Amino acid sequence: MKNKRTNRLFGILLLLLSTLLPCGCEKLLMDDDIESTATTTFDYLWRQVDERYALFDVKTVDWQQMYDSLRPQVYDGMSGDSLFAVLRKLLNSLDDGHVNLWGNSDVASSEAIFLQRYGNGNFDVNTVALNYLRPDYHTTGGMAYNSIADGTVLYIRYASFMNSAQTSQLETILKRYPEVEGIIFDIRQNGGGQIQNEWNLMALLPDGGQLLYTTQMKAGPHHNDYSDPVAVFAPSNGNHTPITKPFILLTDRGCYSAASSFALCLKNYPNVIVMGDTTAGGLSIPTGGALPNGWYYRFGVSRTLASDGTNYENGVPPDQVVLLDPIAVANGHDNIIDSACHLIINSK
Repeated sequence: MKNKRTNRLFGILLLLLSTLLPCGCEKLLMDDDIESTATTTFDYLWRQVDERYALFDVKTVDWQQMYDSLRPQVYDGMSGDSLFAVLRKLLNSLDDGHVNLWGNSDVASSEAIFLQRYGNGNFDVNTVALNYLRPDYHTTGGMAYNSIADGTVLYIRYASFMNSAQTSQLETILKRYPEVEGIIFDIRQNGGGQIQNEWNLMALLPDGGQLLYTTQMKAGPHHNDYSDPVAVFAPSNGNHTPITKPFILLTDRGCYSAASSFALCLKNYPNVIVMGDTTAGGLSIPTGGALPNGWYYRFGVSRTLASDGTNYENGVPPDQVVLLDPIAVANGHDNIIDSACHLIINSK
């Protein structure tokens, strides 16, 4: 029963993810009498978010106040650039990386998420490439890897969930290093991608049938209208041999969407430790549509709750906080990787 419910939800999620890119479907369903003026466009977008956005419970924005302050700035006949700037400010108040606006010649994304990723990064690509992956590193699918700590630890760098991460590919990597004492799986600065890759990787973690999270869809016009929660459980190992060695997941404020979801799920496995910094969040499933003037938008229409009921939409915290030390970096070291190695080697 658990696997059936998980698979059913997974199918729903994939269907919803197919709406991530803007499309003209909603435009086709609009009343032909709706005018494409600046005022109707602003009112339409504000109302769509007000009635369908699923995350007001964890956002500090006063959505009515945003209307009251910005609506007087909108008037029919204003330039497209001016209207776009007002709508950008409206959506930016949500601090949500899954909220976007596509205009004729511009795209608006969350400024807060941008600043978190590039202003609070916990990763130095040159240090990792030169001193941990090293020139003799290997690549399988979207994963780059090498042994570190005198061959006692396997280090895997996975930069994007858009890149391939098949179960068989991870198995190939593990078979190459049968004697290591543990695995470091580094997803720092991973902006997300395909949910399927999460499940491919989790197929090699111990299946205890444990609850990973619950999810709810927005189900009415009021901010607290949600569908009944649907529970999602750990996927079965099937014919795969599970990883029982220490598995340390490295995260930072550049981890978003599927990367945050992966961190949330892995906190429920007994041999996994999440280390580094809090992720950037982004656990909601976004969908979108068209505005009366032909521009497109998207925002989250679901909420995900951890196994303990907590909503980590704004960021999944690590089990152990370790921040990158610039002095260590200056000396060619990533102290987060080094801390993970120390934990693995001393975990016996």
